[in-house]
Amino acid sequence: MMIRNYRWLIVGLLFVATTINYLDRQVIGLLKPSLEAEFGWTETDFAHIVMAFTAAYAVGLLLFGRVIDWVGTKWGYTISVAIWSIAGMLHAIARNVGGFMAARIGLGIGEAGNFPAAVKAVSEWFPNKERALATGIFNAGTSIGVVTALFLTPWILSHYRWQEVFWITGALGIIWLLFWWWLYDIPVRQKRVTEQELSFIQAGQDSTRPHETPVSWIKLFSFPQTWAVIVGKLFIDPIYWFFLFWLPSYFSSTFALDLTKPSPELMVIYGATTIGSIGGGYLSSLLVKRGWTVLKARKTALLIFGVLEISIILAQFASSVWMAVALISLAVAVHQAWATNIFTLASDLFPKTMVSSVVGISGMAGAIGGILFPMLVGYLLDSYKLHDNLTGGYNLLFTICGCTYLFVLWMIHLLTRRRRKLPI
Repeated sequence: MMIRNYRWLIVGLLFVATTINYLDRQVIGLLKPSLEAEFGWTETDFAHIVMAFTAAYAVGLLLFGRVIDWVGTKWGYTISVAIWSIAGMLHAIARNVGGFMAARIGLGIGEAGNFPAAVKAVSEWFPNKERALATGIFNAGTSIGVVTALFLTPWILSHYRWQEVFWITGALGIIWLLFWWWLYDIPVRQKRVTEQELSFIQAGQDSTRPHETPVSWIKLFSFPQTWAVIVGKLFIDPIYWFFLFWLPSYFSSTFALDLTKPSPELMVIYGATTIGSIGGGYLSSLLVKRGWTVLKARKTALLIFGVLEISIILAQFASSVWMAVALISLAVAVHQAWATNIFTLASDLFPKTMVSSVVGISGMAGAIGGILFPMLVGYLLDSYKLHDNLTGGYNLLFTICGCTYLFVLWMIHLLTRRRRKLPI
């Protein structure tokens, strides 16, 4: 049966997968106070658990970026989701820091396949003028996943133990796989897509054929365009992971937030990222539709978001929980708007046979930053805690985060100012 606008159904699948991806990774942050009480963790112990995930995520991104370009989006996504779902459930049997680190390693390797597969799927199903919006929609799943975790985790805890949180959330990915396998294929092989939509999808796309072999990793590192995307992830991804893993603890310690109950404050913050993700994609797509060159539209959007991100520095002056919520909501929304355009930049600068590999390489760079930044976070927070001033540690970290975006945009501009999309 033919389905009109089938490409938006595909985006829906990508959105749900990304939602589950972030739900599964966020659970441990919400369970942090409970697990600290049961196992006696320090902030540094938790930092080690986070680092285990990010290290595995880095390796997994490099691996899956290449695998997905070789075996295709359908199989690559299937392998990725199966691995992370099983690893998510295995957290339930961990009994010490080492056990949780092992489970996080499996989760990190599997979850790494999400964005290379999703960005590649968008490049297969959308022309340039719709890619940023499509990317923004599926990337909104990052925030919806966190918000879902904020609601679902306390609800499960109110009826069961922390172990059941991992069993239930991990099983959701297996259910998603059934729909993915039934509904997905590339446009030219998808019998449900109409001829009109197929023609529209192919408009403005390169002529890469599905069986063409991607270029080598070494060759990709020789392109300035690759380094532009790497820089956009290396310095910025760790900031969102800091917001993801430490914000619950920040509000718990600074404003005495009870994380055993659903938190409206955190729901508002992570919900705001949905607006940022979709809005960021809409803005640059609108500029392209109005005749701007693709690269100019993306850079202009990044400049706007980099300026807005400076506002996070003001969080240290927040005198109430809702003032902090407002400032941090703006910061995370702007971050997601930025991230949407960085993902889209990869498909703007590279043909489809290279997109997943480039996203994997740049994602690995972001994960490496995510390995190093938690070391700084853990050190600063433990140091300030010794002086009974944990809030001061968070204020310093907010200042570092706010100053980073414009610096990164400057480097991206230098790497791309004379370069266009690579030829096939």
